[in-house]
Amino acid sequence: MKFLDQAKIYVKAGNGGSGSSSFRREKFVEFGGPDGGDGGTGGSVIFESERNLNTLIDFRYKQHFNAEHGKSGSKKNKTGGGGKDLILQVPTGTQIFEEDNNTLIYDFTKDKERFVVATGGEGGLGNTRFKSSTNRAPRKKTLGKKGEEFWVWLQLKVIADAGIIGLPNAGKSSLLSRCTRAKPKIANYPFTTINPNLGVLNINHKEVILADIPGLIEGSHKGIGLGDKFLRHIERCKVLIHLIDISEKDIIGNYLKIRNELSKYDKSILKKKEIVVFNKSDLVNMDLITEKLKNFRRETKKNFEIISLVSKQNFDKVKKLIHSKCI
Repeated sequence: MKFLDQAKIYVKAGNGGSGSSSFRREKFVEFGGPDGGDGGTGGSVIFESERNLNTLIDFRYKQHFNAEHGKSGSKKNKTGGGGKDLILQVPTGTQIFEEDNNTLIYDFTKDKERFVVATGGEGGLGNTRFKSSTNRAPRKKTLGKKGEEFWVWLQLKVIADAGIIGLPNAGKSSLLSRCTRAKPKIANYPFTTINPNLGVLNINHKEVILADIPGLIEGSHKGIGLGDKFLRHIERCKVLIHLIDISEKDIIGNYLKIRNELSKYDKSILKKKEIVVFNKSDLVNMDLITEKLKNFRRETKKNFEIISLVSKQNFDKVKKLIHSKCI
């Protein structure tokens, strides 16, 4: 399934049905009174969150969504039927914004939440409503009110317990595929992953959701390399798994580069729990690894783990660590 995390759509609630202007017609009743019924209420447009969805792709090719109009009233004081509500399912984690794509309307953080984004119009009044002591045969009726209609933006922020971050080609997708049953595209070149991938890590029947965040680069907070779109998926993660390629020359600079991008995007992200993991230990001799990690600890004061996703060195230990940090 293709991934889409932003869409602009037009929602239109149903109009209310018109009231009826009618008079009672019965045998032996020469002057029957008014008996026109009210119009039915228009249907509303309702969003419902669904945890089993992870993309907004359904809104890419269809942009206009209309609820049903209410039915008109009829004789014998019959109220018109109400218009059917239109229920649109979106992934849990979706946010609804006004047309400016800045003013937040609603944020779906739980499964099966519902929000009425556009309310249907009220039905019009039948002529029975206008009967009075001075006007016993009113012909007046009113039209139904129009339903709400406007453009809205949908933005998806992936909800995961832990987000795997790092520079391109650090092994993030490989880590996700080893920890879960997810099957992201894996290749030995940068930007193999261009959309977040999700997987479930299950230990002792306790599930943790992991998200493979596409590689970040310098300037990501400004949108370089679509970085701002990637960064918003980190906001909801409880834990950050910072994966670093130990075979790179400047591991300290690479670590600080990502932390700097996170800070410039949203300083509160730096307060999240962090697990620093060095990958590709099979590509570097142990003496050089020891020297690199000694310098890293001295400069950053951070704890870390070392793995090789090829030889599976320390892999089970790191998997359990990730799980325990998220529970």
